[in-house]
Amino acid sequence: MTDPVVVTGIGVVSPNGIGADAYTRALSRGESGIKMISSFDTSKLKIRFAGEVADFRPQDHMDDRDLRRVSRTVPLAVAAAREALTMGGITCPVAEARASEQIGIILGTGGGGQEFVENQYRIHYTGRGKSSPFTVPAGTHGNLSSEISIALGLRGQSHVVTSGCASSTDAIGYAMMTLQAGRLPMVLVGGSDAPIAEGIMLGFEAMRILASPCDPVSKSSRPFHAERNGFVLGEGSWMMLIETASHASARGAKALAEIRGWGSTCDAYHRVQPSPDCTQSARAIQIAMTQAGITPDDIDYVNLHGTGTKLNDALETQTMKLALGKRAAEIPMSSTKSMIGHPQGACGAAGVTATILSLRAGFIPPTINLDLADPACDLDYVAQAARPSDGQWALCNCIAFGSKNSALVLRILRD
Repeated sequence: MTDPVVVTGIGVVSPNGIGADAYTRALSRGESGIKMISSFDTSKLKIRFAGEVADFRPQDHMDDRDLRRVSRTVPLAVAAAREALTMGGITCPVAEARASEQIGIILGTGGGGQEFVENQYRIHYTGRGKSSPFTVPAGTHGNLSSEISIALGLRGQSHVVTSGCASSTDAIGYAMMTLQAGRLPMVLVGGSDAPIAEGIMLGFEAMRILASPCDPVSKSSRPFHAERNGFVLGEGSWMMLIETASHASARGAKALAEIRGWGSTCDAYHRVQPSPDCTQSARAIQIAMTQAGITPDDIDYVNLHGTGTKLNDALETQTMKLALGKRAAEIPMSSTKSMIGHPQGACGAAGVTATILSLRAGFIPPTINLDLADPACDLDYVAQAARPSDGQWALCNCIAFGSKNSALVLRILRD
């Protein structure tokens, strides 16, 4: 058997909790991080709420000089990465040369540095000053992982995966393959996105896929609800330290979960819509299960993509039925986005960390705000409140623009 890839550290900067412990508590209580946007003037927007990370101090993680040269995506990622490394027993920054070469980073992001570039263009076109000479590197997705490498002293490979909403799920898959190929003993992997900016939100408004407000706005993210009409934008970073089980054991690190399978496919169908036949999204799940060596009968929980759009939620429901057969109706499933909104390319890592932390704590996180069932979405979405569970095997599903599909199979380990 191939040496399993295990998770030994988790770091979280989420709209409903900063830090892995706070995130776990919020998931257990079904606490929403959706609120009115406070970081900029929203008067030109129709939709003025999002899953914004509150009480986050970027200056606690990077100095002011550096912060002026990077997008918000970077300090979010640095904070989560530092927590993941610390939990995994790695001192930050990594100063010793040989040790620093043993840890790489593979970051998933969708929007990357768009927020920084948008702000620099605004400065230029309004005549309020000169745009930053760092506009190009800060807006280049590939530079994001380099910023984290520099901040934390990591000299292994430093790569960025950007495949839309599947970015961080795919990053985890690539990181697993990197470890299995013996290229590195440890990889810091996950997702970070900060798309809550005026221009980005205007673009989503033009697509007519943002949810209209409920009263209170914390109820506006409602996947699988009969009256859902779009997703709520979110931001944040969710990072993990992963390594082979033998490496973790040799250095005395606690293994929290195993990453056992990854599947990735493309419908080759549409720029923004999944294929209505669901065959390729189901195939991604089946590939992940085959690699993990399990069948639908083994799965105890599914963390769904569950954005809250009318079409995607219905098609994801059909995907589960196609991929899991009769077991689909028996397996508890839920959408983390009901509590945090949709953090774009970071959403897969948000779901994976939610799955590991929740199941290790003995519960399944809920799909909150689901108080009116949709006949087209008829599976067990663990509506409203968390549910006790001692489940071991979990599936995490992602869907992305460009009709991409990505799925991971996890095995939860307990103390």
